[in-house]
Amino acid sequence: MAARTLSRLSKALLAPALALGATVGLASAPAQAAVWNSCDQWGNTTLNGYILYNNIWGSGTGSQCIWANSGTNWGVWANHPNTGGIKSYPNAKKVINKPITSLSSLTSNYNVTVPSSGAYNTSYDIWDTAYKYEIMLWVNKTGAVGPLGTSQGSVTLGGSTWTVYKGNNGSNEVFSFIRSSNSTSGTVNILPILKWIKDTKGWFGNVTIGDVQFGYEITSSSGGLDFTTNSLTVSGG
Repeated sequence: MAARTLSRLSKALLAPALALGATVGLASAPAQAAVWNSCDQWGNTTLNGYILYNNIWGSGTGSQCIWANSGTNWGVWANHPNTGGIKSYPNAKKVINKPITSLSSLTSNYNVTVPSSGAYNTSYDIWDTAYKYEIMLWVNKTGAVGPLGTSQGSVTLGGSTWTVYKGNNGSNEVFSFIRSSNSTSGTVNILPILKWIKDTKGWFGNVTIGDVQFGYEITSSSGGLDFTTNSLTVSGG
């Protein structure tokens, strides 16, 4: 299980210097020239209403580069050593900024191409505006990775069946939903999941949902692996 002593948010705010190496290449770049790319630890840009973020936040990291043709078609090449601990969470973020009871819908479609080796998960990372609550939705996982906290059983919500874990990383509450089977494409109806946490479990109140992020939580990718978001949409309001 990958321990989180600090959240990705806390790590990002600390922003320590990181030597990424002199020979980093964009191995995952598509045939056409990407609109944007970066090998910087905190490299980020905004495209088509999505904020793209390289986000190398862990310790003992290797090299990682992000490229994008748009905010919804992007990818990462990462070469992180085969050691424990989360190294990065490259992602695309859509800002919502609405209380749960003000949302009439919140859905997302995803289509990804991910490696068969390494240790990582493909996940949504959803935050309230106060960054007190983190809701993770793992749509696939490979290798020695696992969620924080203890199992709360299984539930069918938002179009999938999930095993739910509840924990705290010292900075915020974490609710992780692990899909019962790996998926590389599909639709997630996020709003019923948020309402289940709020109304059925009472784990938070009518919080304001700030960020809906989608990306790859990478623990190891030794030798260099490609992660590609072929398409992504987050919609609702």
